[in-house]
Amino acid sequence: MDFSARYVALGDSFTEGVGDDDPGRPNGVRGWADRVAEQLGAADPGFGYANLAIRGRKLRQIIAEQVDAAVDLNPTLVTIYAGANDILRPRIDIDDLLAEYDAGIRKLAATGATVVMFTGFDARGSKVFSTMRGRTAIYNELVRGIAGDHGALLVDYWRFNEYYDWGMWAQDRMHMSAAGHANMAKRVLTVLEHDHSIEVPPMTPVPELNRAEALRANARWVREFAGPWVVRRVTGKSSGDGLEPKYAQLTRL
Repeated sequence: MDFSARYVALGDSFTEGVGDDDPGRPNGVRGWADRVAEQLGAADPGFGYANLAIRGRKLRQIIAEQVDAAVDLNPTLVTIYAGANDILRPRIDIDDLLAEYDAGIRKLAATGATVVMFTGFDARGSKVFSTMRGRTAIYNELVRGIAGDHGALLVDYWRFNEYYDWGMWAQDRMHMSAAGHANMAKRVLTVLEHDHSIEVPPMTPVPELNRAEALRANARWVREFAGPWVVRRVTGKSSGDGLEPKYAQLTRL
């Protein structure tokens, strides 16, 4: 099938859609990129969509595995967010890493496609992830420079204050909830200056906990989510091991 408009989404769990569960979709998730594709496709019968993102992928993996594959699809629109999994590593050379990101963005921009990039989120509301604020701020400044150099559009996640509501986050506190993904889709479509009919679903209320309840909830989070996440990193495993891209070829949702 020939497509007159071709959207290719690249990245990790953020773009794959983790946290927005949908058993009827590939890999069991929906996500903001699918929601954006649905809106763009509703207005264009010649619209095709591919999503090459896989959870757990680091920046160099995304560049190596997804950029050339995206170029081969002759995209007219590309979204890419890479580097979040690198920032969480014990050691990182951000300048060296972002030089490779720059090369990847240059290759995508050379296709003539509209390229959309993202800054990282300011996790000051998290006692665990707020320790990475300095790294994320440096990453963001470099991303802004890359976007400016290559004429890419920028979705400024760092400035989205609505994500300080825990209802925007899934139970693992690492990925956006369905409401968070729907809201991100609206944010992306706004940057693209495209009309949409997306409504953010009701957020699951976050109960007020006393000190004892909070300690039990945090212990449960460490046991169910943080602990396995640390073990994967220590053992060199990834949550995306064995997974294939949701939509490796252009399709209509």
